[in-house]
Amino acid sequence: MSDKLYIFDTTLRDGEQVPGCQLNTLEKIEVAKALDELGVDIIEAGFPISSPGDFNSIVEISKVITRPIICALTRAMEKDIDVAADALHFARNKRIHTGIGTSWYHINHKFNSTQDDILQRAAACVKYARKYVEDVEFYAEDAGRTENEYLARVVEAAIAAGATVVNIPDTTGYCTPDEYGGKIRFLMENVKNIHKAVISTHCHNDLGMATANTMSAILNGARQAEATINGIGERAGNTALEEVVMAIKSRKDMPVRTDINTQRIYRTSRLVSTLMRMPVQPNKAVVGRNAFAHSSGIHQDGVLKNRESYEIMDPAEVGINESSIVLTARSGRHALSHHLERLGYKLSPEELDDAYNKFLKLADRKKDISDEDLRVIVGVGQTEMKRRVKLKYLQVVCGKSSIPMATVQLNIDGEICTATSSGSGPVDASFNAIRQLIHRKVTLEEYLVQVVTRGSNDIGKVHVQVENQGNTYYGFSANTDVVTASAEAFIDAISKIV
Repeated sequence: MSDKLYIFDTTLRDGEQVPGCQLNTLEKIEVAKALDELGVDIIEAGFPISSPGDFNSIVEISKVITRPIICALTRAMEKDIDVAADALHFARNKRIHTGIGTSWYHINHKFNSTQDDILQRAAACVKYARKYVEDVEFYAEDAGRTENEYLARVVEAAIAAGATVVNIPDTTGYCTPDEYGGKIRFLMENVKNIHKAVISTHCHNDLGMATANTMSAILNGARQAEATINGIGERAGNTALEEVVMAIKSRKDMPVRTDINTQRIYRTSRLVSTLMRMPVQPNKAVVGRNAFAHSSGIHQDGVLKNRESYEIMDPAEVGINESSIVLTARSGRHALSHHLERLGYKLSPEELDDAYNKFLKLADRKKDISDEDLRVIVGVGQTEMKRRVKLKYLQVVCGKSSIPMATVQLNIDGEICTATSSGSGPVDASFNAIRQLIHRKVTLEEYLVQVVTRGSNDIGKVHVQVENQGNTYYGFSANTDVVTASAEAFIDAISKIV
């Protein structure tokens, strides 16, 4: 059996079915290019008969993307397959993904049919699709709740009709890993022509087991994994591509490999999150903000001594610069010393003990310990602690019929400077005006707004992360005016650049 695991990305099809996450054609092309650079083997670009927009997106993606296979989804209907073939006209490598529901629920309630009729329709749709393309993938929808014996009959018929890939979806996310892996093993052992096709997984996360089910299937013979970036998808989502890929790369006992360029995982995750307007939860595996963050003193000490003490992945492997040692009341002396040395302070053991006691008292009162707080702890004078850059004045003009403009006045080391700039919105305009005055190349890497309460008078908490000459700086501010809070947070980060 081959050790190559094919990665089938369905971010642009199943992932885009999330309410509020629809993309236009240009955005889909941008995501497709990122997936190409990431190294996925198959891109499921859409469901062409569902809308003119989906059809056109597949056409345009097919013109631009040449390495991966471009796949289009259909139902077991000739008209669907005709339209899919038309949409894939320009694709260099093309696949039609067709199929039908096979569970008792689908046969009796969705189709009001019989097992024999569904089996015949399954074979017929594959045979019809083979008139257009050599590469046909068949899906047995709701295979997770389909009896294994009947599923084996359907799979055998689909392969006999010409299917090159057979997809065994856990459509409702119902299976457990043992159950789903056992289903794949049953097919591998009981379908006589199984060697003529690649068996694929397609797991949903309704019970939080999508990745575990996918890994179990791979261990039992599946050689294609269908997944989405960040695990987005219908209801609770799909298997997360980054989780499967890094599980395989991190463990030395896996029987498969992938061709994914893992160093592009993080940037692809951020692109999809931004374009689909779907934030990544902080504790999301592999790509979440806290995936490589440590606040426990025991963990921090272990990571600082040897990263592998508490990290099974090197952050650089997924495109993240380094682990984050976060200072909280649970942090230990080693973490405090690490941050003080980063700021240029080398303390004796006695001085560190004294600083640590002060730190604990402050950390009990504050959730976030800033660099300024640390300078206070080690006794830096008030003059040195003052920001070099302060916001003195901010006025923003924006609206439906006007170009957003911002006028900013800063106090930089006692000198008052003023600048006006435009932008794509009031925050962007404010940042552009500030950039004009600081004369430093500053790249905004992350911008996050959170609300404290509910209502129109909410306090907006703004966190920013900026990069300058390879170094990362963080800024924070809070204000009922989110634009002002954003500008002050940006300035807070810039003030730390020395």
